[in-house]
Amino acid sequence: MRIDKFLKVSRLIKRRTLANEACGQERVKINGKIAKPSSEVKPGDIIEIQFGNSITKVEVISVAEHVSKTDSKEMYKIL
Repeated sequence: MRIDKFLKVSRLIKRRTLANEACGQERVKINGKIAKPSSEVKPGDIIEIQFGNSITKVEVISVAEHVSKTDSKEMYKIL
């Protein structure tokens, strides 16, 4: 699954366009490498997202196309 779609489906970022912009501004890393919006995500990957001065680091647990709001938190684990 693409990183921009994963960030939206997992509700780490509210909209896919915002996720796309964050990747374009090099604020998202997958396993320590800067991610493009089309970068692929798979279970076990470590994602770092820079929100202003804070950095959120999560591990991908599962990848799914459609997830309910309550189940979206089960897609990742905060590190």
